[in-house]
Amino acid sequence: MDSFGRKFRVSIFGESHGDSIGVVLDGVQPGIPLSKEDFMADILRRKSGPKGTTPRIETDEPEILSGVYNSLTTGAPLCIIFHNRNTRSSDYRLFNDVPRPGHADYTASIKWLDFNDPRGGGHFSGRLTLPIVAAGVVAKKMIACQVRAELIEVGGVTKEDALKNKKEETLAEGDVAYKEQPTASEIWSDVLEKTYKERDSVGGIVRCVVDNVPAGLGEPFFDSVESLISHAVFSIPGVRGIEFGDGFNAARMKGSEHNDPFDRIGDGALNFHNSVTPSKNGAGGVNGGITNGNPIEFRVAFKPTSSIGRAQRTFNFATGEMTTLEIPGRHDVCIALRTPVIVEAMTAIVLADLTNL
Repeated sequence: MDSFGRKFRVSIFGESHGDSIGVVLDGVQPGIPLSKEDFMADILRRKSGPKGTTPRIETDEPEILSGVYNSLTTGAPLCIIFHNRNTRSSDYRLFNDVPRPGHADYTASIKWLDFNDPRGGGHFSGRLTLPIVAAGVVAKKMIACQVRAELIEVGGVTKEDALKNKKEETLAEGDVAYKEQPTASEIWSDVLEKTYKERDSVGGIVRCVVDNVPAGLGEPFFDSVESLISHAVFSIPGVRGIEFGDGFNAARMKGSEHNDPFDRIGDGALNFHNSVTPSKNGAGGVNGGITNGNPIEFRVAFKPTSSIGRAQRTFNFATGEMTTLEIPGRHDVCIALRTPVIVEAMTAIVLADLTNL
C-alpha cells in the first residue's frame, strides 16, 4: 500500500508526470516550528543536476496545504505537495508496447489492469521519493536521534579509493588545488563519465548511522527495529539489499568475533541501564529486534538505473516479437548519488513512529 506507520503515519500520492505529488502525515506532534525553508536543505541533497543525475530539473518547492498554523504544526494531518512542471511524457509512449527491462512498466500494467499511468514511471517513479524526503524533515524534528547517511561506493569503487585516485590525479596535474570536501559526483566523476559514454548505468552503496539512540526501542519478531527499517528502506525504488552491523560478513565470522560484549561507560554511581553498553557494534545497535544503546548502523545496496540508452534485446508485446530497445528520455547514470537523504528520511520516519507518544 501507499501508507507506512502506525502512530506516525506517512501516505504518499501522485505520479511522476501528473499535476503534483505529495504526502499526508498523520500523528505529527503539535507545536513544531515548520516552514517551507525547513525542507530546502534536504530537498537540495536529493535534487538532480550534478554529473551522473538526470537532466530533468524541477523546482521542488514544497506547498504546505494543511496541518500548520502560525508556522507551527497543529497536530492535525499535515499535507505537503510538489508540482511537476518539467515533464516530457512523449518519451514514455514506447513502453506501453515494450516495457523497460528492470523497471516496473510490466508489473504495474499487470497489477492495475493496464489502467496505470506509464508517464515517467507513474506512481512507481523515483520522483515519489521527494515527498518521502519531506516527511523525513518532519520526522527528524520529532526525534532526539541524529540520522546521517553517506554514499560509500559507486560502481564497485569505494569512496576511499575514489578519493585517493582523485587526489593523486590532482597532485600529478599540479595546477588545480585538491578539494577537501568534494561532492559525490566529483568523487566518482571518472566512473560516471565512463558509464555515461557507454550509455549505461551503475549502482552504489549507502551507509547510514543513527546516533543518540535510546535502548529499548522496537518489538520482538515482526516489529523488530531491523524489520521496520528494512521495510521502509526497501520501499525506496532501486534498493536491492540491506545489512546491519557486520551484515553478511557475520556469516564468515566466529561468535567470538561477531559478539558485542558489554562494558561499563562513565564514572559515578552505577546504574546498569544507563552506564553499560556494548563495547563494539557487530549487531548494528540492535539485539533481539530491540535497540541496545549503540548507534544503529546499516548499509543499503542500490541497483544500477534500469533506464539506459544502451541497446537491449527484449520483448515487444504489441508485435509478439523480440526487439532491440534503446531507451530515450532523461535518466540518472547512478540513482544512488541522490539517495542518502532518502535513506535518512525513511529511517527517521521509522524512529518517529517508534517514539511517538
